[in-house]
This record gives sequence, C-alpha cells and structure tokens, in this order.
Amino acid sequence: MAQGKVIKVGTRGSDLALRQTEEVLDALRPIHPDLDFQVVTVRTQGDANPDKPLAGMGLGIFVKEIERLLIGGDLDMAVHSLKDLPTLLPEGLVLGALLKRQDPRDVLVNRWNCRLGDLPQGARIGTSSPRRRAQLQNLCPQVTVLPIRGNVDTRLRKAQGEEYDGAVLAAAGLIRLGLTEHVAEYLSAQRFVPPPGQGVLAVEVRADDYSMVDLLRPIDHTETRLAATAERAFLEKLGGGCQIPVGAYARAVEDILLLTVFLSSPDGKKAFRCKVEGLALDPLQLASDAYLAVVERGGGPLLEVEWSEMTPC
Repeated sequence: MAQGKVIKVGTRGSDLALRQTEEVLDALRPIHPDLDFQVVTVRTQGDANPDKPLAGMGLGIFVKEIERLLIGGDLDMAVHSLKDLPTLLPEGLVLGALLKRQDPRDVLVNRWNCRLGDLPQGARIGTSSPRRRAQLQNLCPQVTVLPIRGNVDTRLRKAQGEEYDGAVLAAAGLIRLGLTEHVAEYLSAQRFVPPPGQGVLAVEVRADDYSMVDLLRPIDHTETRLAATAERAFLEKLGGGCQIPVGAYARAVEDILLLTVFLSSPDGKKAFRCKVEGLALDPLQLASDAYLAVVERGGGPLLEVEWSEMTPC
C-alpha cells in the first residue's frame, strides 16, 4: 500500500463512538505508520432521533448510513459496537477485525449507590433495552422500569435527575469514557446476561477490498471472534434480531467455549437462562446446542412471534 495513503474511517459522532474509533486506530497506527487514517463522522438514524423509542425503529439504526457510504466507496472501513450490527451484514461487507473484548457486563448506576438487590420499592430505573427491562423485572420486581434514551453522559445525568433514580448501562462504554466512578454494581454476565457482542469493537470493510482485509488482520482477536460468533449465531437462530428479550455471552476456557444465553417474555415473568459448552473452534454448533437447550426447557412458545420488525436488544 502506498506510503501516505489516506484511509477514511467511518464512525458515529458521539464521544463514545469517537473514543472507540481511536482505540482501533491506536492499534493500527504502530503497525501501519506510513498510512494517514482520517476519521469521518456520520449521523445515523438512531442519532437523528434521540428521543424516539428504540423499539419499532428496526435493525441497524446506528449503522445503516455508515454502511451505505462504505459500500459506495466513500469510506475504507467503519468502526462499530458489534452489538449494534445485525447478524446478517449487507451483501459485500465483512467484519475485517474484532478487537479484544472490553468488559462485557452491564452496570447499575443509582442515586443510592446500592446493589441491584438493595434497590428500594418503586425505584425508577431507566433502560430502553427489552433485554435489560426483562432481566430487571425478573430479578428485581420491586423496581419500576422506565424508557431512557441519550448518549452515555445524558443517561448518567438523567439517572439521578427528577424522572429517574438510576439506569443500567454497558460497562464498556463507561470504562472507555473514564466514567466508572458512577458504577454502583457490575452485574454478573451469567446472571444478568449481556447482548451478543457487548464490549466488542468491530471494523467493517468491503469483502473485495483485500488490502483493507490484510491491513486489519493483525488486530483481529481470535478468542473474541470465536465467542462473538457463537453469541451472534444464537441470535440468528432466533430470527436475527431481538424483538423479544435475548442475551448471549460466551467466554473461552482453554479450547472450550462456555455460552450463557437468556430468553424471556417482555415482562420477565417467563425467563430462561441456559449454559452450554463446546469446542471453541466450533461456535456454530455451540449456538445450536444453546438454542435446543432453551427450547427443551420450555422457551419454544416465546419464539412463536412475528420477526418482521426487529428492535435492538
């Protein structure tokens, strides 16, 4: 690749998205000091409608505009939170790299700085995630769950304002922004199961842009890719989105992958958590095993829903 070549890197314009992009570029620049990486910010549908409920906005609301520019050649690569990406990518795009995973857990922040089980009766906890809502209602029925939107700073401010007493957010976002002092509790990924891909940064490129594929290969983290593949394959087995509350978290122990999955009714009253294990090099089989485990435990009826309008977890 020619020295001084400009590489256009697409991302959302939020503080967190820009920090994530710099994390990717911090990994790439020492390997390719001769390249000029230029960040291009893109306003997505999700950013343009910050007060609209996520439910009903469909899949890919934080990535579609970026992917369109990537397909059209206006960008050379795009940096995403993997959990924002639908399991089926647009034709012609691939995940060139998945970086080593940051903390996958959700965290609780609240005005009392107390743990989840110690929240008082009627505590108003904010989240716009069906998965978080269902797990809050399942594990903590004494709380009132309210929808909340906005970037990380906005949700932190709202979490101790007039309308909310707290909120559940992703640990990775607070860690990357240096805001962990607000965390009251890191929620166990086995008990409060995160969405597929949480904490993972994905770099998307055109499948036929072999120079970009080669450029990214050194920063692709094999263990993270295997775990994320199992998680996303489980989600795809359910239909590719998460209109119903779904979680999946895999971790490697030597050559074994341990996969914890969560499936629930929207109100959290019928909830299924299953743990399966299998060979790390066969994440698709592990996802199939998890799907069968959920069905065998009685989760099948929850899957008999209309999948045409998927919403983010």
